[in-house]
Amino acid sequence: MPAPEPTSPQSGLEEAVADLAAHVLADAAARACDITAATGGPPCTTAAPDPPPPSLPGPPSLSLPEPPSPDAVLEADLEQVLRGPTGLGTAGLRLFPRQETPALPEPEPAPAIAAVEGTPIPGLYHHPVPEPDPVRVEEVSRRIKAWALDEVSLYPDDWEEEFDGFSVGRYMVGCHPDAPTIEHLMLATRLMVAENAVDDCYCEDHGGSPDGLGERLLLAHTALDPLHTTREYKPEWEKSLHSDAPRRAYRSAMEYFGEMASASQADRFRHDMARLHMGYLAEAAWAKEDRVPEVWEYLAMRQFNNFRPCPTITDTVGGYELPADLHAQPAMQKVIALAGNATTIVNDLYSYTKELDAPGRHLNLPVVIAEREGLSDRDAYLKSVEVHNDLMHDFETEAAALAAACPVPNVRRFLRGVATWVDGNHHWHQTNTYRYSLPDFW
Repeated sequence: MPAPEPTSPQSGLEEAVADLAAHVLADAAARACDITAATGGPPCTTAAPDPPPPSLPGPPSLSLPEPPSPDAVLEADLEQVLRGPTGLGTAGLRLFPRQETPALPEPEPAPAIAAVEGTPIPGLYHHPVPEPDPVRVEEVSRRIKAWALDEVSLYPDDWEEEFDGFSVGRYMVGCHPDAPTIEHLMLATRLMVAENAVDDCYCEDHGGSPDGLGERLLLAHTALDPLHTTREYKPEWEKSLHSDAPRRAYRSAMEYFGEMASASQADRFRHDMARLHMGYLAEAAWAKEDRVPEVWEYLAMRQFNNFRPCPTITDTVGGYELPADLHAQPAMQKVIALAGNATTIVNDLYSYTKELDAPGRHLNLPVVIAEREGLSDRDAYLKSVEVHNDLMHDFETEAAALAAACPVPNVRRFLRGVATWVDGNHHWHQTNTYRYSLPDFW
């Protein structure tokens, strides 16, 4: 299914975001001086930048020459975002397929993508990507298993096959090809494993239950967002952080993350994890009531119970930072939400048969559509594919519009990193035949 032509940015968006970029640069410089002075450093002075703001340093493939005019900046930036990077191994980093911009010069061809295990869902809009770097996959897989076993005692011996079958090293290397080091990749990998431990042990098939879930999630969240209490009661809380595998994993993964992330990036992640936990609670409430929600209600829950915490740390894993002021903008938040929503529906679709085989009733988008709209299982599944495709097209359109309106290199880099995560997430689901198989609907 071809991707739609990108829509023009909303009226006034270019001016608003350009003004914001100038404000962010000036404000960040002022705050840096304030922090330096407050911590005993030498005094410094700042001067307001003359508009337009100078280009921020970025990777060579993302830098642009000084533009002759604001209109030229927007046109060149949009062209580069739509075309994506060129050269070996960069096909999966483009926001749009190359054939949608025929007027652009043909970039250097990328190598053919080797045949991979697994079959993509017919009709599902996605971008094929190269196989993750096998050397990195092997090293990340080795390190994450050592962490799980030796540092946090994550699982008993009889879970080892399932842990290996998850292929988390391959997953994270494929989602973060721009990570500068293995340790940067490990930040995402530990957090991914910890999040899955909470989901499995608190919510799903390894002892999970909706009963008492709110208490378990709140106490586990204090491993991410520390409790500040009195001296009398603090030791009991600290002891609780080692009381079960999910809390041990959360505590350790967050400590590692905090060592390399800025304070703003760490707080951003905590916020997104609170969103995730709230989504878990909504799904648990429906399970307690034995109620199938309306489709729109289910999609609202999925905007919280989704993959959002993973792509939102793409800059930390990439070794740079998207300024908090830019990350918090409604346009950026919309792009991140759409990415999380689309990737989570991918999970609904690929895990459909796996969940049907599991005990009890598992809510996913095809099940909810079938129940609420009176469709057959097949038609509900195919309609869910359409929902995913609409979300993907909206994500790409909004991302391209934002990149065009805000010509700041780290904005473009972050948007491309989120798009790469989306593509890598699909690739992992498609090729993880240990976990997933497709229904016989075609």
